[in-house]
Amino acid sequence: MAQPPEASSHFARLDDIRVHYTNHGTGDFALVLVHGWNCDENVWKNQAPTLAKTTRVITVDLPGHGLSDKPKIDYTMDLHARALDAVLQDAEVETAVLVGHSNGTPVVRQYYRRYPEKVRGLVIVDGALRPFGDAAMMEKFIAPLRGPDYSAIVTRFVEGMTASMPAEEREQLKTMMLATPKHVAVSEMLALLDPALWEENKIEVPVLMVMAKQPRWTVEYEAFVRRLAPKLDYQMWEGVSHFVMLDKPDEFKAAVLAFLAQNDLAPHERAK
Repeated sequence: MAQPPEASSHFARLDDIRVHYTNHGTGDFALVLVHGWNCDENVWKNQAPTLAKTTRVITVDLPGHGLSDKPKIDYTMDLHARALDAVLQDAEVETAVLVGHSNGTPVVRQYYRRYPEKVRGLVIVDGALRPFGDAAMMEKFIAPLRGPDYSAIVTRFVEGMTASMPAEEREQLKTMMLATPKHVAVSEMLALLDPALWEENKIEVPVLMVMAKQPRWTVEYEAFVRRLAPKLDYQMWEGVSHFVMLDKPDEFKAAVLAFLAQNDLAPHERAK
């Protein structure tokens, strides 16, 4: 059985911000894994090494997360998209398939808006392509994060989404999400209020969506996404939490590799 390529840690730079990423493999194409709100690249721990047996893989700590710098600035999705491009330039990646989990979805979508020529495909993991509610609803969620009970609120948030996970994995997620500073968490949530994020621009590249089955993802929502992304493979998985790739790592890896193969998205024998 092929062994995964050795992982190496690097820092790209966006203006004065150092952006951390981990590289697995070589080549001018990469599968780029982008975490969600309050997480970091370690959320892909079960995926990167095995996927890298097939193609080059890069995992990213978005600004404000993990080993990346955490200045007190506005953490917009456009900032994250530009940080992602700084990583790909530093890694000498010319084209990529971007995988966005949760709040990584508006990041990879914004990247596609900015740099469509660099994107061969998108994988969306339990993420939304339209807002769940209006500004008042979002503010109701954001307001408690600004207060003194930030840690308790994040803890409840994690526990509510991961009740079915093994205790050890749940604690690891909690530790990861609590490590993200409050100013970053609040700013990223506020960034979701930007109407430009939700403009219904067509997505012309192939798209794989892997969603955790729940009432929010209606038949009407699927129809909306199909209008937005004509080359769509839409999968609704049962028995998984919001962290689909942690609950069913082997099945998730297989789904991503099948998507790459069916759409001829990844050059062969690039992970060396």
